[in-house]
Amino acid sequence: MKNYLGRIVLLVEDYEKSANFYETNFGFKRMFDVTTDVGQRFLHIGSEPLDSLGIWFLKADTKKQRERVGNQTGQQPTMVIYTTEIETLYTRLKSNDVKLKTEIIKTPEYAFFHCYDIDGNEIIVTELKE
Repeated sequence: MKNYLGRIVLLVEDYEKSANFYETNFGFKRMFDVTTDVGQRFLHIGSEPLDSLGIWFLKADTKKQRERVGNQTGQQPTMVIYTTEIETLYTRLKSNDVKLKTEIIKTPEYAFFHCYDIDGNEIIVTELKE
């Protein structure tokens, strides 16, 4: 038996703006995008392969859900995104006016920085040393 994570769920204000943020800044692709006949949309983004961990966007429809957009984790980081080129990614995010919380912090084992997505979710971007 093999168990693995499939998707994390993020409440969003706007499907397209959120998807475009991750596509533009992190190079993620749409893995699944279907709207049912009753209007419910299922939009998943991530990287290859398609069964790897991804983000499932859900539109915040109720007042309570809208209050949680960007704060689903009580002002703690929402996710960690790994990269193999942290300085290149940091420069891209900075040039795209992504809100950065920290500069790159380097240790002997890893480097990381914190930033925010378009909805205010805090992301930790990490490069592990080989």
